[in-house]
Amino acid sequence: MKKLVFLLLFIISGCTKVPFEEGFVEPYFCPTNNCEDIMIRYLSNATSVKCAFYDLNLEKLTAVLKNKEAEVLIFEDNYEGFGTAVKSKGLMHNKFCILDENLIFTGSFNPTINGNSKNNNNIVIIQSKVLAENYRREFQELKTGVNRKTKNKKIIFNGFLVENYFCPDDGCQREVLEELKSANESIYFMTFSFTDQNIAELLVEKSKQINVRGVVEKQRINMQYEVFHYLNDSSINVVLDNNPAIMHHKVFIIDNTTVITGSYNPTKSGNERNDENILIIHDEYIAKQFLKEFNQLTILE
Repeated sequence: MKKLVFLLLFIISGCTKVPFEEGFVEPYFCPTNNCEDIMIRYLSNATSVKCAFYDLNLEKLTAVLKNKEAEVLIFEDNYEGFGTAVKSKGLMHNKFCILDENLIFTGSFNPTINGNSKNNNNIVIIQSKVLAENYRREFQELKTGVNRKTKNKKIIFNGFLVENYFCPDDGCQREVLEELKSANESIYFMTFSFTDQNIAELLVEKSKQINVRGVVEKQRINMQYEVFHYLNDSSINVVLDNNPAIMHHKVFIIDNTTVITGSYNPTKSGNERNDENILIIHDEYIAKQFLKEFNQLTILE
C-alpha cells in the first residue's frame, strides 16, 4: 500500500519522465557474507565486465577478472600492475562494477583481503539497465577524464524510488542533507569517517524531535575534524564499533524505509574532491536488512 501511495504521489507531482524498471536488488554484508565469492558467482556468468576500484588484492577475484578480460580501473596509489591506474583530484574512491550493461555492484566493499574477511562492509547488487548506464558513463568519465552528467538520477525500480548520484559533480552532501531533513521518525548511521559539520549539525537538530543513533569506527574518533565528540556532547547516542578491525560502512537509514549507501564518507573531501557514488534506496525491505546490520554493530561487548 505504501508503494502504491508513493507512486500515485510521484505521478501526480509531474515526475512522469522518470524511468520505470523491474529487476532484483540484493544487499550483502561482509564479513558475515563472503563478498568475494558473491562477486565471483555473478562475474562467472558475465560476458562484459567493467570495474572501478579504490583497491584490489583478492587473488581469486583478480583471476576471474583477468579471465573475463575485464576493464578494471584502480586508483593510482593502489595500482599493482593489473588494470589501468587512474588519477583523481582527490581519491578515486569508487567500488563498483558493471556486468553485461544490466547489472551493477556498489557499496563500501573494497575487494581486498581485509575488506572481505575482517572489515564490516556492504555491497548492493542491482539488475538495472538504467543504473548500469549511469555507472557506465561514470566509468568512461574516470577512464577518459571527460565529464559526463548522470543521465537518470532517479528511477522507479520495482515500484520504489532509487536515486543515484556521483560526487563531486552531483553534490552528494546536498542530496544526503535533503534526505535527512525529510526524516520523521528516526535516523541511524554507520560511518567509517564522518567530518562533515553541516550533516552533523542537522543530526543534532533532528535529534530534538526524532530518534538519532549512530555507530562509528573507533580508530578514527580522535582524528582531526571527526564529529564523534561533537555528536556525543550534543546527547546523540553514538557508539564505537565492536569490530577489532575496521567498521567501513558509509550508511544512513531513515525512518526504517530508506537507505543511503555507497562509497561516500560524509566528509569535505568525499563531497568536493574524491570520485564517489551513492545510492538512495527508498524500500522498507532493503532498509530492514541494513537495520539488522546496524543492530549487530551496536551491540556492546
